[in-house]
Amino acid sequence: MNIKSLLLGSAAALIAVSGARAADAVTVAEPEPAEYVKICDVYGSGYFYIPGTETCLRIGGYVRYDIGLGDVGSFDGAKSVDHQNGDVHSTWYKNARFTLKTWTGQETELGTLKTYTETRFNFGNHNNYGTGTFTDAYGAHPAGNPAGFKGVSLNFAWIQLGGLRVGKDESAFDTFIGYAGNVIQDTIVPYGDFDTNVVQYYFDAGNGFSAVVSLEEGSGIIGTIDSYVPHVVGGVKWTQGWGAITGVVAYDANYEEVAGKVRVDVNVTDAISLFGMFGYGTDDNLNDPANAIPAHGRGFYKQWGGNWAWWAGGTYKFNEKTSFNLQVSGDDDKNYGVAANIAYDIVPGFTVTAEVDYDHYGHFNDPASFTNVNWTNADKKNSVGGLLRFQRSF
Repeated sequence: MNIKSLLLGSAAALIAVSGARAADAVTVAEPEPAEYVKICDVYGSGYFYIPGTETCLRIGGYVRYDIGLGDVGSFDGAKSVDHQNGDVHSTWYKNARFTLKTWTGQETELGTLKTYTETRFNFGNHNNYGTGTFTDAYGAHPAGNPAGFKGVSLNFAWIQLGGLRVGKDESAFDTFIGYAGNVIQDTIVPYGDFDTNVVQYYFDAGNGFSAVVSLEEGSGIIGTIDSYVPHVVGGVKWTQGWGAITGVVAYDANYEEVAGKVRVDVNVTDAISLFGMFGYGTDDNLNDPANAIPAHGRGFYKQWGGNWAWWAGGTYKFNEKTSFNLQVSGDDDKNYGVAANIAYDIVPGFTVTAEVDYDHYGHFNDPASFTNVNWTNADKKNSVGGLLRFQRSF
């Protein structure tokens, strides 16, 4: 055997072994290309595409901490009982809240498909002095205002396709015409109830004219519908650069009563905006006896006392960070309120608001007019309170 034959034989052996091993080799799959989250700017800032879909999602909310003092019940003052001697003391009202919000949007052949949800979690004292008792060595005492978990509330959960909206919302009697100013205590004189399931249709002509029709279930003992007949709300609005004129009318199916509100908003300058709102409602079927259980006299929409009520106020922006907000209100039963605050943006997304509030009850502790008293546990005819709010929005 010569060297040439040896080399050829060795090469053949190597090829055979390599082929055998190649048959057993593991093939490694190439990695899938990474699918990064893409920004969706169709519906505003903060949206992104849910991977693998054409749906845009936004997640937001806020964390809030309130510190209140003043007359119990009317605003945010509280009372508690001394654990050592049973004396009653005024104390702080506190509430911490985490709110989670979600928005979605998607374009379809029938229009834009949207959803919105808002869930709130609260911890603090309940401001329910006198509603319960505890007993110790000194005897029985009002339960005071123990701090604790105050529950979870689903404030919004609706679906909207084009102009049709269904789900949990706040009444169009309030949302379409607008809330009563940029103050925290905007319901010293109440302007309507809020929480309800709805079937709504919105129309926007695109030239400043818009309208809404809303079928509503209401909420609570006196507000939830008691038959197949829903509450009905209708509204129209005219919006231009100078401001807007809005009107809403509501039919309370439980008591067969009607209430309405008209509102004017005016943008005086870039720094000053003003509003005025007037409400009127019938109450022929709302005058229940003073000892009725549950006592009412207002229905779901005409929450103010008597037939008519008014609200007015505005905002003055000192600069990009600081604004002053004011609201004054009154009704037919001589209930009056004033709320004023200063809101300051420490940094973008973090706002501190200091507010002072005053209210006057026109029929305080009058048994014959019990149904015309505000739905609070206020302990004075004239009350003053204050609130300091810290809020981080995201």
